[in-house]
Amino acid sequence: MKPAVFIHTNDKQMVGAIVGRHSLKRNSARPDAFDVRITRREDFPFFDAFEGRKFLRAGGWRTWKNDDLQSFTPVRFMPPELMAYQGRAVVIDPDVFAAGDINGLFERDMGGKAVMARPRQGHNGRNDYIASSVMLLDCAKLPHWNVRQQFDDLFAGKLDYEDWIVLAREPRDSIGFLENEWNDFDRLSPKTQLVHMTKRRTQPWKTGLPIDFTNRIPLISKLLPENGIRLWGRYKKHPDPRQEAFFFALLKECVETGQISRKEIETEMRHNHVRHDALTLMDRTAPLDAVMGELRKAA
Repeated sequence: MKPAVFIHTNDKQMVGAIVGRHSLKRNSARPDAFDVRITRREDFPFFDAFEGRKFLRAGGWRTWKNDDLQSFTPVRFMPPELMAYQGRAVVIDPDVFAAGDINGLFERDMGGKAVMARPRQGHNGRNDYIASSVMLLDCAKLPHWNVRQQFDDLFAGKLDYEDWIVLAREPRDSIGFLENEWNDFDRLSPKTQLVHMTKRRTQPWKTGLPIDFTNRIPLISKLLPENGIRLWGRYKKHPDPRQEAFFFALLKECVETGQISRKEIETEMRHNHVRHDALTLMDRTAPLDAVMGELRKAA
């Protein structure tokens, strides 16, 4: 069985997932050595049964909404099941894009660990925070990952969503740490292997669109019946023009290679999944090799 990269997403972030898939193959010296699978929240009907129900998050109760921008997050724990608990998998969010060769993860010595991910001590007020947005998995060591059961436990109050997402329930000695460049938060440098455009409000393919996600409020979440607030306003421009150029240069290649059509992008624009000037911006973006050349020169 080939190792596989799983990009978990929902329909709102499908364009990002397609671009991410292309970046992984395009920037690998051996693209045939691994598979890339896009797993959509919509592909798993059991989520529909939980619409409008309360689940435990950060010690409070919150309403599950399948149309939230981040509703795909539990899908990041499905790869061991989908791999029949065999082999290695890498899991990435749909806003993660390869600038380097993903085989560098698949070929590394995991030192007997079940999971490798980037630690983020202090984030959201947690010293045990581990970013599960990019993970290298030894699937055979994760037989207890059963997403349907874990999802049920959220709504029964047996599992807190925050603990689940930051891997707090995993044995500490089963987790190894990845270097920052394998999950580079909103930073694109010559050392970056995977750039993660993690700040939702500035994702470059959404600039100008109405905000469509619920924001977590860590300090007062236990006092809020919904454990978060629905934000208003619009997505902002990404502060780093190089990352915007990187994304749209990849999108241009996706169109040129037939992975997505201009008509499909227009449809995504009408649904407010992609900024309304996406095609114009894509057309005027320099080819990716030129974008990366400028990045190397700036370093």
